[in-house]
Amino acid sequence: QVQLVESGGGLVQPGGSLRLSCAVSGTIFFRLYTMGWYRQAPGKERDLVATISSGGGILYADAVEGRFTISRDNAKNTVYLQMSSLKPDDTAVYYCKALFNTMNFWGKGILVTVAS
Repeated sequence: QVQLVESGGGLVQPGGSLRLSCAVSGTIFFRLYTMGWYRQAPGKERDLVATISSGGGILYADAVEGRFTISRDNAKNTVYLQMSSLKPDDTAVYYCKALFNTMNFWGKGILVTVAS
């Protein structure tokens, strides 16, 4: 069974940085997965933050373009989200997603709070 575990969240001041990690286990095909980060703020829907394909193609939501960077390490079965210049509006639970053909898997999410 494919499992995704997020780490690296927490409380950060506005303007600060955090790096989220998502470790994927239960598959030898990680390199073939499209990986993504999504977030859900209180009272709002879950939205796309960034995705990275198996070939390295990257897509960012407009709200994070230029501030966040998604990357992957296929040797470690891990995807990262480097977040900089954080704003209070970035406060949300961040979820990792793995997509392969018609199969998709989600992590349980990790809270990021941006506040002074």
